[in-house]
Amino acid sequence: MSDLPPPYPPDEERLAVLQTWLEVQLAYVRDARAALARRAEIQVRTAPPAPPPYRLQRGLDAARTVVRVHLGDCALAKKGPGVDDLAARRALVEGVEACAVCRPDSELGMLD
Repeated sequence: MSDLPPPYPPDEERLAVLQTWLEVQLAYVRDARAALARRAEIQVRTAPPAPPPYRLQRGLDAARTVVRVHLGDCALAKKGPGVDDLAARRALVEGVEACAVCRPDSELGMLD
């Protein structure tokens, strides 16, 4: 091992050049990491919000009564109001129909 040459140049001028080059490389790495952090922050801020756990589908009648309960991400739910599991259970117990596609009743453990 002692037969290997030293890893750095022996004179001050070349060591200074090497130090400057390493500082520039370190600045590039820091800039790249900061750019990645900014991109990740933008992705978090612009990500769509998570769907609610359940949605209520309203009828077309004048009273806009609830006609069906859906999982929050069901494609058939469209833009019904989002509700929590307690409200979804209440609606199902009161006789509101469960969506046959997404099956919120099985998700809630309320199968007949």
